[in-house]
Amino acid sequence: MTSPSAADQPAPAPIRILLADDHGVVRAGLRALLESQPDLRVVAEAADGPSAVILTRQLVPAVVVADLSMPGGGLETIRQITGLGLPSRVLVLTVHAEERYLLPVLEAGGSGYVRKASAHTDLLDAIRTVARGEVFLDPAATKTLLRGYLGRVRSGDELDLGEVLSEREREVVRLTAEGHTAQQAAEILSLSPKTVETYRHRAMQKLGLTNRAELVRYALRAGMLSTDEV
Repeated sequence: MTSPSAADQPAPAPIRILLADDHGVVRAGLRALLESQPDLRVVAEAADGPSAVILTRQLVPAVVVADLSMPGGGLETIRQITGLGLPSRVLVLTVHAEERYLLPVLEAGGSGYVRKASAHTDLLDAIRTVARGEVFLDPAATKTLLRGYLGRVRSGDELDLGEVLSEREREVVRLTAEGHTAQQAAEILSLSPKTVETYRHRAMQKLGLTNRAELVRYALRAGMLSTDEV
């Protein structure tokens, strides 16, 4: 008996998305962009934070694309959605790029950050990245975040991970904090993506972390990146 060919395999289910923005024109534009992709599907729209939380609880979308400045509070909406204990990831879409907005998004449990000015080029990749469980920060946001954060880190505040993580685990954590996917980290370290995932999983277990967003925040607090790298 022969196995079915790739052409006979059913297509993967599309990534289910909830759009949360108080501007109807923006939602319409985003819906048109997303639904032009066969692997993406918008399942609902919300005009404010409370509605986004209710719809997330009801529909459990894979990704919630949320405006940071919508009524009901963008950060509070992120906290409430991530607090539901559902697999839904929150991707923030905003006009802000300043460092003071970036870290709070991660602290609230957000899994990604895309500026509206670059949504036409970054949003599709960001949604797919976040849906895989990765953290997405566009290059400009990453540099702004790391430079601002590292500028506030004092030697007495840094965490000593030398006795906690192996050298390879530290490398994987560092690359994750820089925004690299498992595939990209694997290429840099000359490892397989599965091995990178194993090292990252071990590091998360040792540090008592439950998701990749927490791993990014921990690496930032630990001062694991130098300003030369960003």
